[in-house]
Amino acid sequence: MDSRVSELFGGCCRPGGGPTVGGTLKARGAGGSSSCGGPKGKKKNGRNRGGKANNPPYLPPEAEDGNIEYKLKLVNPSQYRFEHLVTQMKWRLQEGRGEAVYQIGVEDNGLLVGLAEEEMRASLKTLHRMAEKVGADITVLREREVDYDSDTPRKITEVLVRKVPDNQQFLDLRVAVLGNVDSGKSTLLGVLTQGELDNGRGRARLNLFRHLHEIQSGRTSSISFEILGFNSKGEVVNYSDSRTAEEICESSSKMITFIDLAGHHKYLHTTIFGLTSYCPDCALLLVSANTGIAGTTREHLGLALALKVPFFIVVSKVDLCAKTTVERTVRQLERVLKQPGCHKVPMLVTSEDDAVTAAQQFAQSPNVTPIFTLSSVSGESLDLLKVFLNILPPLTNSKEQEELMQQLTEFQVDEIYTVPEVGTVVGGTLSSGICREGDQLVVGPTDDGCFLELRVCSIQRNRSACRVLRAGQAATLALGDFDRALLRKGMVMVSPEMNPTICSVFEAEIVLLFHATTFRRGFQVTVHVGNVRQTAVVEKIHAKDKLRTGEKAVVRFRFLKHPEYLKVGAKLLFREGVTKGIGHVTDVQAIAAGEAQANMGF
Repeated sequence: MDSRVSELFGGCCRPGGGPTVGGTLKARGAGGSSSCGGPKGKKKNGRNRGGKANNPPYLPPEAEDGNIEYKLKLVNPSQYRFEHLVTQMKWRLQEGRGEAVYQIGVEDNGLLVGLAEEEMRASLKTLHRMAEKVGADITVLREREVDYDSDTPRKITEVLVRKVPDNQQFLDLRVAVLGNVDSGKSTLLGVLTQGELDNGRGRARLNLFRHLHEIQSGRTSSISFEILGFNSKGEVVNYSDSRTAEEICESSSKMITFIDLAGHHKYLHTTIFGLTSYCPDCALLLVSANTGIAGTTREHLGLALALKVPFFIVVSKVDLCAKTTVERTVRQLERVLKQPGCHKVPMLVTSEDDAVTAAQQFAQSPNVTPIFTLSSVSGESLDLLKVFLNILPPLTNSKEQEELMQQLTEFQVDEIYTVPEVGTVVGGTLSSGICREGDQLVVGPTDDGCFLELRVCSIQRNRSACRVLRAGQAATLALGDFDRALLRKGMVMVSPEMNPTICSVFEAEIVLLFHATTFRRGFQVTVHVGNVRQTAVVEKIHAKDKLRTGEKAVVRFRFLKHPEYLKVGAKLLFREGVTKGIGHVTDVQAIAAGEAQANMGF
């Protein structure tokens, strides 16, 4: 991690300071490729309808892995060829976890040849037959004219293929929502999930608040979850038309789960817990157009960078500002994103075509950062954000998912509830393995380092029943009459065969992002590792007596209250006041059950 990220935490980062990294990315070409690796070739025939610039002649060559497939044409294939094409589509859908993108009129090397209208119609008809065969729907994302060596108009067509939902096996993406207090985070989520625009006084956000003081102050202090679905045809499925959460899940092929986090600095620990514990696929950073980068915006941006969470930016409240004010806020964001600590390439989204390109570029390159400007009151450009979310592919590939599912079961306990007539319920994320109703697991560690046996009675995902939970999915598990007093946040539920180890002392390689003076032995910080959040004391700094801002070292920490379950390689973030640092766990000193109290110094 670049130590210059510390500038985002310490408030030392000057707007516009540091060298820029290229310019703002513009959408180019079908499929949104920003690199056109083909030869320059000879000059085109000059056809340039509507005053638009010619498209680049090449896309990147087709990759064997991934969910993007190039096809020159699909006209009247033989039965053998058709079956081969269907098998190929199944592979691409598997790679995209239920989604695939077909580029029709493109050769395997990426050359944009295009098809005449009749050939394109026949190819789309064949593609539709292939999709029906595998239980999927197709949606035309966009069509582009290309200049090739032909006098007749030729087009390429980009098509989204998406599986029809089956037994809760929808594609689920988790999006953490960050931003300064009063930037409009909860209001935007209310508009997206409820299907109604805001009245300018926060009416859309009322259904999202969990506590009375949140309704009274209009400020989020806890973590809440909201869902937005898209069906196999790419249409929005939300709470409009009096749908329930269960109906949304049943009708959706793709589900976006928004994790609404707190914006006020007083609740920063809650925001950090949401980012480290709930494992979001990406983050949405909301910036108010009339205030720009203010308050905790820079700090939230730094957190996303430190934890390597991909993010895109939404500039809200454009209805309250003049166009020049919005442009000034966008320029300010572009300057910060291009600084050495960020090293991002901003991409301003102003059209539906840009939104399609942004979704594909965002998944392919960690440096691309789309920027949307919209209003939750007038609805301006709101559809562009929906197009982006609809097309945004999974950011983890199917191989990683399969590898995690082959491992033993490990479920992180993030929330604990007591539900009448159900009993104790825990919420969290399945880190690895598969969890089914009736599974016998062990939960811990307790204060004395033990793991207790329990049984999973039932599972719910997105407020609807589910029989099987797979690695990477978030859910709530009912534990029946298991004593709630024995549970706490930060515990794990694991397979008994795992023989889990616990520790009270661990070492981590850290970068001190910001500290006002010197970081020494005996300093106490709040450590965040996954769903673990506990105060720890610095016992030793290897090879050094002290650390200053930007310096690296291997540090030994000791938890002060109870032992925890940690794994080597896990990301770590610690804080205390303005002091902040990041790193990863390099070693844990495992202790046996019963030895915990002695090791904690009790």
